[in-house]
Amino acid sequence: MASRHVPKVKSTKGGSQCKERHMVLLTPVGKIKISGCEIGLHEIKVPKMSLLPSRAESTAMCEVYEGTEEMTEPLQQCMDWLYAYFCEPARTATLPVPAFHHPLLQQDSFTSKVLWTLLRDVKFGEAVSYKHLADLAGNSKAARAVGGAMRSNPIPIIIPCHRVICSSGQSGNYGGGNLMKEWLLSHEKLHQEKAAY
Repeated sequence: MASRHVPKVKSTKGGSQCKERHMVLLTPVGKIKISGCEIGLHEIKVPKMSLLPSRAESTAMCEVYEGTEEMTEPLQQCMDWLYAYFCEPARTATLPVPAFHHPLLQQDSFTSKVLWTLLRDVKFGEAVSYKHLADLAGNSKAARAVGGAMRSNPIPIIIPCHRVICSSGQSGNYGGGNLMKEWLLSHEKLHQEKAAY
């Protein structure tokens, strides 16, 4: 698995004050809620998926549903990145990763190290086991801790916790539900196969 260069992501230490803004993006998998400030993204919330989208829904364009007023640069970058992810996946490799402004990603912890390693090393269309990600993050015996890190991920899809699967090849759990995880993995596989032709 080749490492990729992750564009510079601003991170600030300490608990600086910020004015949180919210945006809702309508996507093929439902409404994704995004929060952030002028410094960076705070969180992305994916909906729980109980049914797979219909063919028409899964090819739907992404659009801002709410929150276009006072959109910060990190929110705009997030919207652009998610739009590309769902509608033009090849572009995600060339787009800047939005800055993050979440305490978990600023800590010097194993969870933070796992999330940054995942963002940097596991590319679109790839999957990695919990154990292999533990190895990549420097602790081969911490596969269970990797699972905890995935549950704690505040920026799903951009930090691709859906790409972490069981050693058996089963998809494992996901905050947006197993159907969401399977849809995201299938979406990436399909677009990777299209790009190969």
